[in-house]
Amino acid sequence: MDCKPNIAIAGAGLIGRRHIERVQQSSSCTLVGVTDPSPQARAFVRELETPYFETLEALLTETSPDGVILATPNALHVNQALICMEAGVATLIEKPVAQSLEDGLRLARAADETNVQFLVGHHRAYSPLMTEAQRLIRENYLGDIVAVTGCALFYKPDSYFEAAPWRTQLGGGPILINMIHEVHSLRMLCGEITQVQALSSHQRRGNDVEDTVAINLRFANGALGTFILSDSAASAKSWELTSQEDANYPNHPDVDCYHIAGTQGSLGVPTLNLKHYSSGEDRSWWKPFETISVEVNRADPLELQLEHFCAVIRGEAEPHVSLFDGLQNLRVTDAISSAATTGGIVDVPSDILGTSLKRESSL
Repeated sequence: MDCKPNIAIAGAGLIGRRHIERVQQSSSCTLVGVTDPSPQARAFVRELETPYFETLEALLTETSPDGVILATPNALHVNQALICMEAGVATLIEKPVAQSLEDGLRLARAADETNVQFLVGHHRAYSPLMTEAQRLIRENYLGDIVAVTGCALFYKPDSYFEAAPWRTQLGGGPILINMIHEVHSLRMLCGEITQVQALSSHQRRGNDVEDTVAINLRFANGALGTFILSDSAASAKSWELTSQEDANYPNHPDVDCYHIAGTQGSLGVPTLNLKHYSSGEDRSWWKPFETISVEVNRADPLELQLEHFCAVIRGEAEPHVSLFDGLQNLRVTDAISSAATTGGIVDVPSDILGTSLKRESSL
């Protein structure tokens, strides 16, 4: 294969345009075409002087790409991934990997019978901030993790929903659109999630889907967590507004959206402000912490994810965020939705029934 894979993109909405921009700017790959049936997308793509196709099938037939990025509405992910699989093309599926767990399992079972590589688009897995936070936890600065608190609080304008009405309908709420990112981040930092409880409300926006959710979490290592999610809250406590990784958002560099506490210390993310006891045998709330502010060279995770996808296409790497990861994140969000509906505690299994998917992930 040419060292510069040919990349095609399905979907020219909010996230699709970000992928298009990065592929065009990359020296590691070439954009060979875009498909999106909307009139706005057609006009946008033609202004870029990029080949436009009415359907994914036409795009695959006429460009024979080495890789496809699926940045389409959630409900289309699985059927389009199966089309790409049939064509033998490596595929990056934007999160969530599927709109429903049933559909996700259908894709997993089909993937068992092919050598086509699937990468799931949880781009924060490539963030230098997350990499450094994982290192600090792995090197035991925090000791055994006891508790984590997290927030994803932001205010989405009305235009966000007007541009894509599916976001107001089943499968388009912040649990599946936004919380699934947080789930992957929490799994990276604290390990597998085994149980959830949740309360949800749609009182502020009045849509068919939730706008605010409060969640309790139990992790396999015994840690407990809480998380508050809302797309109707005027707050800076979200990854987008604190990480300084996306220039489209205002930045609040002194604010954290995660706080992870262990038996030896605690860590704020993404500020990476670390407080820990320098002596493991002399811990007490009467004793002062050693405080460290860790510096990181920030980079665009979407660019890093694209570079990794190119390496996967060339056969130089295995998917960093595997199909197993994408399905496990979906299992957790599905459990959150169920818990919010029933009011009970919902278990999160970690096996993908009926498949032989490797449990290899970025955790």
